[in-house]
Amino acid sequence: MTRFELHHMKPKKSSLYKWIAAFAFLLVCIGLMVGFSKYAQSTIKIEAPEIDHGRKVIVHLPNGKEVFTYENLIVKEGDKLLYKGERNTLDLTGGKVEYKEW
Repeated sequence: MTRFELHHMKPKKSSLYKWIAAFAFLLVCIGLMVGFSKYAQSTIKIEAPEIDHGRKVIVHLPNGKEVFTYENLIVKEGDKLLYKGERNTLDLTGGKVEYKEW
């Protein structure tokens, strides 16, 4: 038997301890990732600021329709009464403002 056959042709022994150590290391890594993820989710809070729109009002228009809105969204520019919302502006000129819960 040659030296090559003696050392290189043998079937390799896979140690059970190597497999257990690798599996334990993998479990510890997964546990650390899950723990860090839970910790990060519990500490980081993103909340929108509360905006005070004022009291609730009803604007009765001359054509008989009603607009339900908040006091701070109604603006008087010159002789016009305007509703300035987040995306649009409505002309409420001639309407009567009634402070009432809707």
